[in-house]
Amino acid sequence: MSLSPGDSPGFLLWHATLRWQRDIATALAPLDLTHVQFVLLACAWWLNTQGEHPNQLALARQAGTDVKMTSQVLRTLEHKGLIEREVDPADTRAKRLRVTDTGADLAPRAIAAVERADARFFQPVPLDDAVSLLGRLAHPEG
Repeated sequence: MSLSPGDSPGFLLWHATLRWQRDIATALAPLDLTHVQFVLLACAWWLNTQGEHPNQLALARQAGTDVKMTSQVLRTLEHKGLIEREVDPADTRAKRLRVTDTGADLAPRAIAAVERADARFFQPVPLDDAVSLLGRLAHPEG
């Protein structure tokens, strides 16, 4: 027996995801960041604040993004003056990522904007319930 769209978890997730993505895009637009630019900048900023200077592969793993797409977006962030690529002294073929002062100023403001959008979006559901469900869906093996 097939489900009607309103009874299909996948269909409902699709629509919820689209609505959430629109909300995040709206929150980031005044900061001139796309959603993926935000994710990579925020992850690089966070790793830098932890004393780490990741290479592109480590950043892609942290963010859960495709490595080639990560490279393209990092070029854009570099062009915007938000990220710098520095030669790794241990491996001159590798580039370590450092968030610039401009990027370090923007990242927490962007994170705050996204957190406000998330709070509005997830307001109908208790936070612990949302985190539990989404955690299980994101990492079913864990």
